[in-house]
Amino acid sequence: MSKQEEMEKIAISVENCKKCDLYKTRNKPVVGYGSVDAKILFIGEAPGRNEDLQGKPFVGRAGKILDELLESIGMQRSDIFIANILKCRPPNNRNPLSSEIKACTQHLDNQITLIQPKIIVPLGNFAVSYIFEKFGLKIDKISNIRGKVFETNTIFGNIKIIPMYHPAVATYNPNTINILKEDFRVIKDAIEKFR
Repeated sequence: MSKQEEMEKIAISVENCKKCDLYKTRNKPVVGYGSVDAKILFIGEAPGRNEDLQGKPFVGRAGKILDELLESIGMQRSDIFIANILKCRPPNNRNPLSSEIKACTQHLDNQITLIQPKIIVPLGNFAVSYIFEKFGLKIDKISNIRGKVFETNTIFGNIKIIPMYHPAVATYNPNTINILKEDFRVIKDAIEKFR
């Protein structure tokens, strides 16, 4: 079975998932988007209103900022894979509940195992907390660790984890775009080492 077929199997599993109540209120689950052969995996928090309607990650204002940030390092969405901690939108964009994270992250874990990225970029507190815990890294406030490179060994080799603010911060505070661009240059430097 090809990696693409494996990803489609994960998508079917997400569509049929009833491990938490979010399936009752969602329009469309948001499995993820991008190349199954990507070297970089971006992980957001949960789908928002636009994502829930379209079934794709990062299609609202934060998505436009993400595209701009990728462009700033000479990349586009087809070069990466984007997933979320939760595959279904929490009502009114509330924060994910720990029970929902626990119920949903098996799908994300399967995606990580399938893609075998060289770099994981968790975006925002929930993604950073989950990924740091998963890989046994010491968690700190995101303001202290954002844009830093953490290395860890996995069953599929050494990976770099680069925590960042969620691009949505720039929709509330336009000054943070420069911080995000600075952090994206860290991704660019990390990629250069794989080429």
